[in-house]
Amino acid sequence: MQAQAEGIRTVFSDPTNFNVKHPLYSPWTLWFDSPATKGRNLPQTPVSSFPQTPAPPTPGATAAQGWMEDIKRVISFDSVEEFWGLYNHIVPPSQLPQKANYYLFKEGIIPAWEDEANKNGGKWSIQLPKEKNRHNVDKMWLYTMLAAIGETFDPSPTSGESLEPSQHSLITGVIVSTRPQFYRLSIWTRLAPIGAGGEDDKLRERIETVGRHFKTSVLGYSESQKLAAPLSTEVEFLSHKDSEKKGKAAKKIIV
Repeated sequence: MQAQAEGIRTVFSDPTNFNVKHPLYSPWTLWFDSPATKGRNLPQTPVSSFPQTPAPPTPGATAAQGWMEDIKRVISFDSVEEFWGLYNHIVPPSQLPQKANYYLFKEGIIPAWEDEANKNGGKWSIQLPKEKNRHNVDKMWLYTMLAAIGETFDPSPTSGESLEPSQHSLITGVIVSTRPQFYRLSIWTRLAPIGAGGEDDKLRERIETVGRHFKTSVLGYSESQKLAAPLSTEVEFLSHKDSEKKGKAAKKIIV
């Protein structure tokens, strides 16, 4: 037993030759797209040095096939060490080209509304002026990813056959997008409140808790701070179904 213990090398004791990994609660997949990669295969270096797992079949893949053709699956991972290995070898959001996106979703869920895990959900998002946040966006994206893979947005059970769908963790994925004048950070959920009363009130409370955690603990703003300004928005939640509506017909939750 002692000899076995002495043979254990964690990333903390040996960053290069560690033989013990710290598993995440759920495996995750990173996806990427940009105008420059549409219709082309992304080069897999330097992330090709990490183990690649086959892309899993997903229920919404057929419905979203046309749009998903331009999104490239980069890598899947299921441990703390693999996450940091990935993070240290990809281009940070502040250096991405315009109209590029990173999508970090739980394995088996594609970053599309049509996926079964997303179709009844929505998203928290914030838009930030590019010039004022170029030095902050990388940290914000890192903290958003850490909160997602660490299951701190909605620390509910994330799996289990005995669980009702409403009992599963709400979070399906997180996204960072870079546009000519702003960045956008988003958190996607598997459910969204559609009315009032009963279970919907409980769901709304959970959704709002996710948003407050995003605003204060992840982005670093105070809960009462007003963020709306030219090219920026409050931290807002909108169901995917309401996202298709325009104007006042869309019902937003703001924290």
